[in-house]
Amino acid sequence: MDDGAIIELFFARSEQAVSELSGKYGAACFRVAEHILNNRQDSEECVNDAYLAVWNTIPPQRPNPLLSYLCRIVRNLALKKYHEHTAQKRNSSYDLALEEIADCIPSSGSVEEEVEAKELAEQINRFLAGLDRETRILFVRRYWHADSIEELARLFRTSRHNISVRLSRLRKALKNYLTKEGMFL
Repeated sequence: MDDGAIIELFFARSEQAVSELSGKYGAACFRVAEHILNNRQDSEECVNDAYLAVWNTIPPQRPNPLLSYLCRIVRNLALKKYHEHTAQKRNSSYDLALEEIADCIPSSGSVEEEVEAKELAEQINRFLAGLDRETRILFVRRYWHADSIEELARLFRTSRHNISVRLSRLRKALKNYLTKEGMFL
């Protein structure tokens, strides 16, 4: 079923909408949550909570693309749960991805945090727009989906070392770009 038809089911308040959404995008949503939480039960809970959130927001929303909308909700719910569970513990795969990119991103905490976050997002989007498709995918898979180095090596059919070097160069390029654009690191 295409996304438009699924959205129409939500507008009709048909329970089939959630079934169709789950059938089409459930695996992708679970993968997003699982990469952040590393816990099957918590990941399933986040995905189910995301379905409820979509039910509550469609209508009036008509998200396009539906998958991005759903994955953003799942990711936000997983991050919230992650922070609840790991206040003093560490989740190696997700923490490692965050640590890698932390040196490239300005620290927050100022009064103008929200404005700076929007500007940072725009700058990162401009940086990514200047990259080739494969490099953009690599960046997003590592730093948004939190894919492991091993998963990326399999996806790109290369060695873990090659992925690590590419990510290192990518972070350095991002840091240089943000510095050049006046973002204070």
